[in-house]
Amino acid sequence: MPASRRPIAAAALVWAGVAACAVGFVVHRSWLDLPWKRAGDGLVLALGALAAALLLRRLRAMPFATALALVWALALVRFAGVPPVLSVALLGAAACAIGSVLAGPRDPVIALPVGLALIGGVAGWTLSWPVHHAWVHAALLGAMCVWRRAALRDGLGRARLGWRAAVAASPSLAAVAVFALGLASVGAWLPTMQADDLAYHLALPSQLQRDAAYLADPARQIWALAPWLGDVLQGIAQVVAQREARGALDALWLLVAAAATWRLARRVDADAATAWLAVALCASLPLLAALLGGMHTELPTTALLLAGALLVVEAQGGAAPEPGVDRLFAGAVVCAGLVALKFGSAVCALVLVGWALARARTRIPWARLPAALALFALLAGSSYVAAWRTTGNPLFPLFNQVFRSPLLPAEQLVDPRWHAGFGIGLPWSITFDTDRYLEAVDGGFGFVLVALAGAWLIALAAGRTRALAVVASIMLFVPLLPMQYARYAFPGLVLLVPALAVATVHALGQRVATRLLLSLCVANLAFQANAHWLLGVNTLRKLVGHLDGASEALRRYAPERTLVAELRRRDDGDSIVLALDPRAPWVAELGRRGRSVAHYAPALERARIVADDDASGAAWQALIRGTGARWLLSRTDGSSDAQRAALAALGARRIARAETAQLWEIEPVQATP
Repeated sequence: MPASRRPIAAAALVWAGVAACAVGFVVHRSWLDLPWKRAGDGLVLALGALAAALLLRRLRAMPFATALALVWALALVRFAGVPPVLSVALLGAAACAIGSVLAGPRDPVIALPVGLALIGGVAGWTLSWPVHHAWVHAALLGAMCVWRRAALRDGLGRARLGWRAAVAASPSLAAVAVFALGLASVGAWLPTMQADDLAYHLALPSQLQRDAAYLADPARQIWALAPWLGDVLQGIAQVVAQREARGALDALWLLVAAAATWRLARRVDADAATAWLAVALCASLPLLAALLGGMHTELPTTALLLAGALLVVEAQGGAAPEPGVDRLFAGAVVCAGLVALKFGSAVCALVLVGWALARARTRIPWARLPAALALFALLAGSSYVAAWRTTGNPLFPLFNQVFRSPLLPAEQLVDPRWHAGFGIGLPWSITFDTDRYLEAVDGGFGFVLVALAGAWLIALAAGRTRALAVVASIMLFVPLLPMQYARYAFPGLVLLVPALAVATVHALGQRVATRLLLSLCVANLAFQANAHWLLGVNTLRKLVGHLDGASEALRRYAPERTLVAELRRRDDGDSIVLALDPRAPWVAELGRRGRSVAHYAPALERARIVADDDASGAAWQALIRGTGARWLLSRTDGSSDAQRAALAALGARRIARAETAQLWEIEPVQATP
């Protein structure tokens, strides 16, 4: 194609994607799925943040982006809590300190995620030791900071200067990006209420806080030995703070992802304005706010993936790094962190390794590879070794048709909800028919894949972005091959965004591309609440509109947590608590005390199915007595006649009620094996 026609063809390709997105919006009548009320709440929140930032800027001269960052940081402290924020700040400082051993003292963007993976990977081997006290972790983290204080001071100074330079290079778009990041960070304000957290993720941090150790029992919770790096870091922060620190730690992962996105965009030929556009576009993705509201692994996976991509891109074909930087071992730590977060993330680690090998060509340091592999095994292996020793299946509960642990049937664990099919139309379907791929409302994945489909093709073809776009596309689609679950594709989508932003700007020019990308950000933010039901209901209003907003939100949307708090006031010992409704097995925070009859506990699930068929209630009585439970959690809309008969026969006394959840007490007996 003649050179004069290339810009026209590239622009036409970009606008074709935008037109396709507009057609899809009309054909699918997406405006009917727009959460108008929640969008209005977001607008009020945005105006409040802007007003506060303007006031702060008037009181003390500073860039608007810095003022906005301070406003959002203060809001995080208000809603996440002072002790959790201080605890996570200590953890982050220690991670920067220890990570600088491999990433160098002048690169906190890499040192922070590397350090977090180092701390969590080593701590994973100590979970069963009763040493996880607040003073122990605080002393160890503080010692890391003291040991590497010069590197830490250098890194923080470098970060401060880098921030000032980045903002000065494009003040307006920097403010827009920080504004979008703040709106996403609202998810970190919420108390922990997502289903997987209440049923599983909270168990490890809660046990560490209460018992100073984590004793996993896969018979009661099949995911108890799943890769646990994310939960280990949550546990360290929670132990130091002596309360849940999920929101603050999620905000730290967000900070890592944002900084790495900006720098990765710069490394693929973006100017500062385009880099800020890439950050804003990532921040506007609806699923980001949902991930900030929970303990899922995709948020830390995204941060580590971006850090790994930076390590590869900045290697420059094997050029010598700055003094104090060891890319091989830093890369090994990042890959270990990915595998230690989730077995599925091994795909990301393998792709990163292949990319690094392709760029290194003949400069591979073969003599040092065994040591790097040993470091990888040390940091990634704790949960897999624990699962193998306990169940005979290192990937328990996955792939049990191969390893045949007696705790589960010899078959693969599958969720039939997320098999909509993999094909060429997947980007379209996941955009406009999102509820087939996620527990979300249509539009909850954002509109990037369709609106920037043309830019995607350009990014795959252009030399400056080709490698990043290819790698990101692999990481976007490969996790969707076995199961079409949208959350698994999120890290790959974020990795793709810098290449899409660069391709759009080069095709349309800075001014037009900025308007287009900012319009796409607005569309994504308008549908932000569709990514998770907790973002779509009145959670934010309850959180902001009450003096004790967290308690009010929990009472309304996670009532079992309210009852557990009441239970602890009455009995903070080791008595057993049994959740009777399989749809609400929210007992993870009770640690070893909690039991449920959901699929997480196969033996109790089978007993529950049998008990429901016994109208006399005798089977339910036997089930309850067999667990040795003293406390029972039930739902008024989920109890069967057989269950009610059993409660009456056991002389159960209702102690408290929150919404539809109820707390009962019975006379305890010795559990039947």
